[in-house]
Amino acid sequence: MHPDCLPFTSLPHQTQLFLDFLHHFGKVERFYAPSPFSGPPAAHLQSHPLPAERRESVAAILERQNRSLGAGTKALENIQRLREGASAVVTGQQVGLLGGPMYALLKAVTATVLAEKSGAVPIFWLATEDHDLAEVSSVHLPATDHLETFSVAPPHKEGAPVGAIAFDEQIAALFAGLKETFGDSDSFELLKRCYAPGSTFGAAFGRLIAELFRETGLVLIDPSDVELHRIARPVFDAALRQWREIDDSVMARNQELEESGYHAQVKVTPSHTLCFYVDEGVRYPLRHDGSAFVADDLKFNQEELLRAVENAPEKFSANVLLRPIMQDYLLPTLCYIGGPAEIAYFAQVEPVYRKLLGRVTPVVSRFSATLIEPRQAKLLERYQMRLADVFCAPEKLREHIAAKVLPDSIMKSFDAADDHVELALKLIQGPLDALDPTLLAAAENAGSKMRHQLQSLRDKAARAELRKNSDMQRQADELSTMLYPNKNLQEREIGAAYFLLKHGTGIVSRLQELLRPGCHDHQVIFL
Repeated sequence: MHPDCLPFTSLPHQTQLFLDFLHHFGKVERFYAPSPFSGPPAAHLQSHPLPAERRESVAAILERQNRSLGAGTKALENIQRLREGASAVVTGQQVGLLGGPMYALLKAVTATVLAEKSGAVPIFWLATEDHDLAEVSSVHLPATDHLETFSVAPPHKEGAPVGAIAFDEQIAALFAGLKETFGDSDSFELLKRCYAPGSTFGAAFGRLIAELFRETGLVLIDPSDVELHRIARPVFDAALRQWREIDDSVMARNQELEESGYHAQVKVTPSHTLCFYVDEGVRYPLRHDGSAFVADDLKFNQEELLRAVENAPEKFSANVLLRPIMQDYLLPTLCYIGGPAEIAYFAQVEPVYRKLLGRVTPVVSRFSATLIEPRQAKLLERYQMRLADVFCAPEKLREHIAAKVLPDSIMKSFDAADDHVELALKLIQGPLDALDPTLLAAAENAGSKMRHQLQSLRDKAARAELRKNSDMQRQADELSTMLYPNKNLQEREIGAAYFLLKHGTGIVSRLQELLRPGCHDHQVIFL
């Protein structure tokens, strides 16, 4: 079985905005900057330059952060290249448990591949300031024909930035369960070292990515750093000085998107600002109630708020629409690598870019892929199926597989019955047309009902076969679990840790070899 490139139009749950971004960019180009990889050779493109002092300050912080995360020599060399004027290809992700979902690895691989192509430095933005612990505190890992959920519930303040939340001793129970399911291995020991008691979500995720991408020179950045906030202070200041104008522009963009038949990924309100305020370790949305800025029980007039930005910028945090601007104020970004949701909100953030930076950074779609192991490849081959055939509800897949293995005598009988129905309908069409042409519609309606009844009977026969064959049920459930878990793409539901535990840390280099930059749709990779 060979690698395949499935168009996103054939995949479930895709938005029209994302599909047009990929395949009909002319329809959406007014919402985006041109892709740096769709015109002249990427190696000849340059990012917008950073002032030398800012570039040096950020590089010094990156060196400190990456050394503490255990980054290798190549990452440190790339930080030096940034100092000397290199551009950056940037991606990022929430700091999920055990590395988060598989697409986090796919993002990092995309960044390293495109950075090499363009002569830039690959950078991974660790989303440590997000405060939705539920998004990062669990991971789904397959156990043959079902998913197992591994999760933690460390002590924390509700609303605290997740990157600073530390694991306690309960993480040992998670690894005991992980070892029971997957056994011991070098990857297991790596995960255990990174996600140790006392380590935070941010540090654990960062150490894991640093180790996995040691040979690629991937550079990590933790935006929660106090010194980075001080450098980015002008971003917060400008965003809050112009909050009303920015909010109006985003709301107008949302309306424009919806009137064009698209969706607005991030909802905004007339009281919305692009900032959070962090008070006593808790992150609160910063809004305007018509008379003052409000963060939970705290109130500020504009002068007080701007003074707080000046004196303590570390208390301010960017929301999803300001984060790209903060990122590109700090980094010489050539492009950002994002998934469908990020590509959607980049359509909304374009007017914010123009108001705060006077330019717009391009967004490029990350690699998207389903990884098929030899066991599932054999099942697909046995039942003469492709990946797209698995994209249905588990019960439908069971029936589909059972129908393929019904006894030949039953299959031939159903085929003969189908032929008889079609022949009978054809024989009466002519006489009915001569008698009364309006009867043709009635005949077609009757034919549709007969076809439906025959298919319904075929489905019942398949279910009867399925009840007799428990192995077949397990195989169908395995395909659903591995290739369309929870009726979603594998990359979104299955944790990267599964492939690390099953195939070792070398899975990163294998992905770099197997994934094809020429496929901008969904890749089918046979391991």
